[in-house]
Amino acid sequence: MAQAIPFRQASPLKASCHQCSLSNLCLPLAIEENDLDRLEDIVQQGRIFNRGEHIFDQSTPYRSCFAVKSGSIKTSIITENGEEQVTGFFMPGELVGLDSIGSEHYACTAKALERTSVCEFPMEKLEELTGKLPELQHHMYHLMSQEIQNSHQLAMLLSKNTAEERIAALLLSLSSRFQRRRMSPTNFSLPMARNDIANFLGLAVETVSRVFTRFQNQGIIKARGREVELLDIEALQMVSREFSRQCNN
Repeated sequence: MAQAIPFRQASPLKASCHQCSLSNLCLPLAIEENDLDRLEDIVQQGRIFNRGEHIFDQSTPYRSCFAVKSGSIKTSIITENGEEQVTGFFMPGELVGLDSIGSEHYACTAKALERTSVCEFPMEKLEELTGKLPELQHHMYHLMSQEIQNSHQLAMLLSKNTAEERIAALLLSLSSRFQRRRMSPTNFSLPMARNDIANFLGLAVETVSRVFTRFQNQGIIKARGREVELLDIEALQMVSREFSRQCNN
């Protein structure tokens, strides 16, 4: 009787990378096709978190970084006063946890804003792989550089800008990020609630609502709940121009 040949399941990472619209944003961007199997060996793909569930918690041992496959994630820290401070929002194709590289513990808490799928990259194995694949190592350095730049821009945003400039800058950032994902840059749903926006930008919730209303009355945006349409990109750019100038100095 002929011996049955064991069935080997097709590589889920390789199939998804070829089909995924985020392939130009995520880690496989830096991997040659014949090296995808090596990345597949270390990645845990398709982990699902429901809204409100934690991907990782501040001060817990640092083990992995995570690529958002679908959904969205909020990161935050607990201040010395025991209050939550939102530090960022992450969308599909973006990596969460890079700010903790080189540390023994996570620098923040990451929580799903909606039903979210992630790919987990254990850092010990990823660091070993980057040592063998220079292109992947270069891409990781690029991502960490972006993380530092984003932190600098956030510090500038929170220290010197008006409420209008802060919200305009956030809307333009979201617009650009949706466009990179080949989605509409002018019609999108905010992944975060108004109170998270207020916390992130260092504003009162009432101030955020007033600015949204003011922008709407000026014909710059149209907003209904979390649904936003940017009617006048140039007007938003004019509002945030001072912020951009300061960041480039």
